[in-house]
Amino acid sequence: MNNKLKKYNQKRDFSKTNEPKGKRVEQSSKKRRFVVQHHMARKEHYDFRLELGGTLKSWAVPKGPSYNIKDKRLAVQVEDHPIDYRNFEGTILAGQYGGGTVMVWDEGYWEPLSSHPKKDLEKGSIKFELFGTRLKGKWTLVRFKEDNWLLIKENDSVNMFSDINKLTTSIKTGRTMKEIEEGKSTIKKVKNSKKDYIVEGITISNPDKIIFDKPKITKYDIALYYQKVSKRMLPYIENRIISTIRCPEGINGPCFFKKHFETDNPGIGEIKLPSGKGKKEDYYYIKTSEGLISEVQMNSYEFHIWGSKVSNINQPDMMVFDFDPDDKLSLDKVREGVKDLKSILDELNLKSYLKTSGGKGYHVVVPTTKLKNWNKFSDFAEDIAKVMSQKWPDKYTNNVRKENRKGKIFIDWIRNTKSATSVAPYSIRARKGAKVSMPIKWSELDKVKPDEITKEEAIKRLKRKDPWEDFYK
Repeated sequence: MNNKLKKYNQKRDFSKTNEPKGKRVEQSSKKRRFVVQHHMARKEHYDFRLELGGTLKSWAVPKGPSYNIKDKRLAVQVEDHPIDYRNFEGTILAGQYGGGTVMVWDEGYWEPLSSHPKKDLEKGSIKFELFGTRLKGKWTLVRFKEDNWLLIKENDSVNMFSDINKLTTSIKTGRTMKEIEEGKSTIKKVKNSKKDYIVEGITISNPDKIIFDKPKITKYDIALYYQKVSKRMLPYIENRIISTIRCPEGINGPCFFKKHFETDNPGIGEIKLPSGKGKKEDYYYIKTSEGLISEVQMNSYEFHIWGSKVSNINQPDMMVFDFDPDDKLSLDKVREGVKDLKSILDELNLKSYLKTSGGKGYHVVVPTTKLKNWNKFSDFAEDIAKVMSQKWPDKYTNNVRKENRKGKIFIDWIRNTKSATSVAPYSIRARKGAKVSMPIKWSELDKVKPDEITKEEAIKRLKRKDPWEDFYK
């Protein structure tokens, strides 16, 4: 038994609690993780945990963190926890140490603001920056007496919210404390039941939660949709870096882009790429349909993809043109723009495919590996947009500035730069109506509106001939 986790293990009877056993001190990851767990024990509090030295350094914060720089929140240091504890969410039996319900309230990475965080901790003052979903910016923990510390927000203009009590769902599963207590994550498949909550081997927690209210669409409905379209969708999304839009409380609650790796699901892969600051960042990609459904379980409802595959990240192979019209332009003008672009692509002998955006425009997608790097790829896409704006200057612009768009359509070529993304084929849009970015035939351009395809219509269309069946041929 490792001394760092000895106290943790001694406090718990692992025959009666499903908390992870402190078997070993792990090698800390390069990107130090943190977690905040809302804990409804005898006294309600928030457990604030920082990965350091192979364990989670832990503090109980009775009132929870605050973005108000004037608040000095009491944080009582407790025993180190195993790093696996960051994933723990559930109910500890009454009578056991810490008996009560635990919810993952926030998670992410943290960086110390000095080069000696262990020494800072020993001395009783550590400054750090958080990169979570709910907690961001610079913070300080300072000891004032024995195990009693203060958690203080630094004055760096980062302020995400004013009241933590309004954030009542798990950042990991979307469940409330009550749903966790009731065991909603362990719903099993029921034969001949309408509530078949196991999708592609993934248990969907809180399946009845309303994600879209008009029309009413539940989390389970979305998981089932992606299961049904996965065979058509996977060729365009698998093994490409993704960003997703996550909405733990439904689309009417706070939503955010998720682009960094954080899961142990075997259907999800990890790739490390250098950032602009010279450091490497963890991105992720979907490998299987199970990985796709696991993202829905994590409250991801809209999927965006890179233009290259992880096996050859510097060789783009999917060019996307998005039509972003001035709000006053008619749909007929947008359709005219799509036809004009197709005429140019046809002249260049480039095979092109059409899909709805699920919003106000269309996307024209060109599979190509003729351009050997990202610079040539994006330059070529920009040149095509320039040709359109020069040939029809009264109709199109290749300039992203809003003032250049009055009465015109912006031909968005910028999606064809490295690390830029575009919404994936068959993805639901995380906006009112839950419309789908749907592949359609060229002959349907004048018949199908950009925001016309619902998830029900998308599923019906799976019975038709695939309009993109020769995309990779």
